[in-house]
Amino acid sequence: MKVTIVGAGNVGATCADVISYRGIASEVVLLDIKEGFAEGKALDIMQCATNTGFNTKVSGVTNDYSKTAGSDVVVITSGIPRKPGMTREELIGINAGIVKTVAENVLKYSPNTIIVVVSNPMDTMTYLALKATGLPKNRIIGMGGALDSSRFRTYLSLALDKPANDISAMVIGGHGDTTMIPLTRLASYNGIPVTEFLSEEVLQKVAADTMVGGATLTGLLGTSAWYAPGASVAFLVDSILNDQKKMIACSVFVEGEYGQNDICIGVPCIIGKNGVEEILDIKLNDQEKALFAKSADAVRGMNDALKSILV
Repeated sequence: MKVTIVGAGNVGATCADVISYRGIASEVVLLDIKEGFAEGKALDIMQCATNTGFNTKVSGVTNDYSKTAGSDVVVITSGIPRKPGMTREELIGINAGIVKTVAENVLKYSPNTIIVVVSNPMDTMTYLALKATGLPKNRIIGMGGALDSSRFRTYLSLALDKPANDISAMVIGGHGDTTMIPLTRLASYNGIPVTEFLSEEVLQKVAADTMVGGATLTGLLGTSAWYAPGASVAFLVDSILNDQKKMIACSVFVEGEYGQNDICIGVPCIIGKNGVEEILDIKLNDQEKALFAKSADAVRGMNDALKSILV
């Protein structure tokens, strides 16, 4: 199985490292526009092989899409990262042209690939990739919900003082500081609702911390985070390549699901060899439905900025 990662920055390189270390794919290609950058990252990763025991072939190329031919999955991380004080929404004008060009180029050499979008603002960039390429909706997936859910589980684990891997929790809605919806009502610790252990006040703080999880790290690091985003992409790619059919919150195109149409937004999906194999209908309560509708309106508003690009 072959995976191409376009953009060899922190997130892309971390994704390549995790995929290689875990043996998720037999071949990983890193592509970047900066001369020698992807080649250097790939060589650095390959030099870990004898010490960590992986056999994945990792290579890097400078803007040569022919080397990506035959990719089963293409991950798009291209674009500028957030700076402190910058919202994901402010990146639209800069990153939209980049994502559109990348999606068109990879399809020239991998017409049957599944595309995973990481570039921000992620929901809008996923929608752009879908509309610009004309691919079936199951083959364009935005990664954000996997990352947001991971952060949610981390904050819950800190509040509970229990292992994050024993916690089941999901974030739906837009991948933005004000649009994501941590489903505290449905979160559980080894099958027991977390509401049995945590007060409403604590749960609200957990939800609030989750929503600004990315911004918090940007403020601390001076740029966007990369370890958790890269690992979240690898987690999603693993479910695709190995047909694991995991339930993962992803930004996908909806046609009536959750009362929304013509946008890409985070909803629970079954992810397998065909990409998005099913959108699951979780019964939301009235408050959650209202929050989801508000989130969808915000995402739809950002999509309006793409009109000139999609013409």
